[in-house]
Amino acid sequence: MTTSADPAPNTESGDSMSETSHADSNGNGAKRSDTAKAESTRPDTVKAEPKPRIGSGVRRSAQRYGAPLVARFGAATLAFTLIAAIFGALFAVVTPPFWGHDEITQFGRAYQVAHGGVLPQRIDDTRGVAYGGDVPVSVTELMGYALRDYTSNPQEPDPMIEDPAVYDRLKDAAVGDAVEPVWFTNTAAYSPVPYLPAALGIRIAEVTGLDVGGLVLLTRLAGLLAYLAVVGFALWTLRAHRVQWLAFAVAVLPIAVFQAGTVTADTLTNALAILVSVLLVKGLFLGERLRGVETTALLAATVLLPVSKPTYVLLAMLVVVVPADRFGFTGARRWIPWAFAATGALAFAVWMKIAAPTGDGMGLMRPEHQWKSVRPGDQLSEILGDLPQFVSTFGDSIVYRDQRWFTQFFGELGFAYIDVPAISVLACLLAFAVSVGVAERMNTATATTRRTVIVALTVAASVAMIYVTLYMSFTPVGYYIIDGVQGRYFVPLAILGVAVLLRWISLRLTDSEGRTPTWGPAVTVIAASTVGLIAALAKYHAIVWG
Repeated sequence: MTTSADPAPNTESGDSMSETSHADSNGNGAKRSDTAKAESTRPDTVKAEPKPRIGSGVRRSAQRYGAPLVARFGAATLAFTLIAAIFGALFAVVTPPFWGHDEITQFGRAYQVAHGGVLPQRIDDTRGVAYGGDVPVSVTELMGYALRDYTSNPQEPDPMIEDPAVYDRLKDAAVGDAVEPVWFTNTAAYSPVPYLPAALGIRIAEVTGLDVGGLVLLTRLAGLLAYLAVVGFALWTLRAHRVQWLAFAVAVLPIAVFQAGTVTADTLTNALAILVSVLLVKGLFLGERLRGVETTALLAATVLLPVSKPTYVLLAMLVVVVPADRFGFTGARRWIPWAFAATGALAFAVWMKIAAPTGDGMGLMRPEHQWKSVRPGDQLSEILGDLPQFVSTFGDSIVYRDQRWFTQFFGELGFAYIDVPAISVLACLLAFAVSVGVAERMNTATATTRRTVIVALTVAASVAMIYVTLYMSFTPVGYYIIDGVQGRYFVPLAILGVAVLLRWISLRLTDSEGRTPTWGPAVTVIAASTVGLIAALAKYHAIVWG
C-alpha cells in the first residue's frame, strides 16, 4: 500500500511491458512488427477482442472506493480497526467469564471504580492485610465457579471447561442488590484511570438491566472499544509513514488483542503506551511537526500513563526530549511539555504514596506457606544493601525464565495459561521483520545521538523497573529468581525499543530497482498478523472448550 510519504507505484508499467514488442537476440523485432502490421491491414483478418482480466472490475472498484479511505484514515488504521475489533470481540465471547489475566480482581476493582471507589479500601480478612470491595453476590458466584474451574483442569485431551451448562446458568442470573466483599489487593494498588472504560461499561449494563453474563461481556467490550479508539488514533497519526506497520504489528499481537477482549487495566495502559510511543516516534525520530490534536493527545497521555501503570512512568517523561518546535512551541511555551511531565511525575508519586500500604497484603497471592514471605521493605533493603546479590538473582531469572518471557510476549492467554501456537509466533515475527524492514530511515537532525541514547536508556530503565517492582511486590524474600515477570509487560516498550534500533541500523528492504516497496509489505504484515490471531484463537477454543 502506498502512503503520501512514498511515490505511488506505476501500476501501468507491468501491463504495458506485457504488450510491448521487443527485438530478440537475432534482430527479428522489426520483421515481427511489419508482419503484425500487414496482418492487421488485411481485409479478411478479424481482430480478436482482448479478453477481460479476471477480477479487474473488483480491483478497480476496490481502488475507487478504498483509495479515499486509505488516504483519509491510513491503511494501518483501517486494517487495525477491522482486525482488532473482530478478534477482540471473538476473544471476549470465547474466553470464559473471569478467565482473563487476574480478571476476577480486575473486575472487582473496575466495579469499585464504577460506584465511586477511588482509593484502596481495606477489608477484613483472617489471613492478614487485605484490600477489596463489594461486588453483587450473583457475580461472585460466577467468579467462584470460574476460579475453581480454571485451577482444577483435567488431563489432556479433555477440554478445560468442566460443564458449560453451569456457566450458562450462572450468566443468566440477574444482577441482584445483595453484595459481598471480594479480595483484590493486587488491583487496589491501581488508580481509577485505567478502569474508566470498564467502569462505564458496568454502569451501562446496570442501567439497561443486563444479566450477569451481559454485565461481564459489556465490561469487556467497553475496554475493547477504548483500545480501538486510542490505538486507532495513534495509527492515524502515522498514516503518511511506513513505520505505521511497526505500530500495527505491535498493536495486534495476540496477547494485546486478547487482553483488549477481557477486563484488565492493561487494555487502556497498553493503548496509552502505544499512543505515547507513536507520537514520540513521529515527533522525535521522524522529525515531523505534531498537529494540535496530536500534541494535546501526547500531553494528556503524559499525565495519564504514569497513573495507569507505574512501571511505564519513564516512558511518559520522554515528552521533554522532543524538540519544542515539533510541538510548535516558542518562547515561554517551550516549557509546556516540561510542565505536563512534572504533573505526570507528581501524579505518579502521589498515587504511589496512596497505594503503598497495599504492598503489605500482596503475599496472599502466593501459596499459603509463602503468605508472610513477601515483604517490600526487606526486599528494598536487600537491593540497596547487597546490590551484587540482586544482580545475581536477576541473572538467574534470565537463565531460568527468558524462554517463557519470549513466548509470553506473543501470548500466554489468560489463566488457562495457553501459549499461542508456534505458527502464531512465526507469523508475528514475519510481520515484525517486514514492518521493520520497510520503515523510514530516522531523522538524525531531531533524533540526535544524544536524544537517541536518552530514549534507549529510558527503555532499559523501564525494563529494569518491571523487574524491581515484581521483586519488591511479589517475590518472597530470599527467592532464587524474580518471580511474577511476564513477557506481556514488555509489549508497551516494543515500539520505542525498535525505533532506537532503526535510528542506528540503516538496513532496509528494497526492490530490484532500489525502491522501498509499499503494497507488498503492507499485505504481508496484515496477512501474517491475521494468521497469528486465527491460530491463537483456534488453539484457545480447542483446548478450553474442546
